[in-house]
Amino acid sequence: MKKIGLFFGSFNPIHIGHLILANYILENSDMNELWFVVSPQNPFKEKKTLLKDNNRLEMVELAIKNYPSMRASNVEFGLPTPSYTIDTLTYLKEKYPNYSFSLIMGEDNLNSLHKWKNADLLIENHHIIVYPRIDTNQAKETSNIQHDNISVIHAPIIELSATEIRNMIKDGKNVRPMLPPEVFDYLDGSNFYRD
Repeated sequence: MKKIGLFFGSFNPIHIGHLILANYILENSDMNELWFVVSPQNPFKEKKTLLKDNNRLEMVELAIKNYPSMRASNVEFGLPTPSYTIDTLTYLKEKYPNYSFSLIMGEDNLNSLHKWKNADLLIENHHIIVYPRIDTNQAKETSNIQHDNISVIHAPIIELSATEIRNMIKDGKNVRPMLPPEVFDYLDGSNFYRD
């Protein structure tokens, strides 16, 4: 059975932190592939800051073109919005019955997992790989969710955010070192994030 890791996100834009993490997970797990699932709308984020879905998908495709085990997925573009992870996983399991899907999430998401739609089913039926995040809150809330399906990996912590990158672009600052070269070129030739 082919093992697929699903890395959900807005990827607005995808940056080197995403690639470092994805590569680390592929090299240190039994995953055959890692799919970047570009979310059209996160139920917890306002849509107005998002670039168009296809622009973000195109940036992911450009960023991973030299990584044969990584894929860009637009599976959620055809599903009802806002997209809920459990619905996407149900759809993927029906479409690819011979694939096994694992969910990749940050420690911060694990802490709020109880708020997700059908969180208990998500944990019961899917392997979840959790990577560390630096918590911005002083009093760090550690998750008390313990389950055989949850694995914590000690991936490198990359302090880089898409929000910070968008703000720097808007302010005319150099973001070249933070982005895959193809994504930098794509954004540099556009007005994206400038207004």
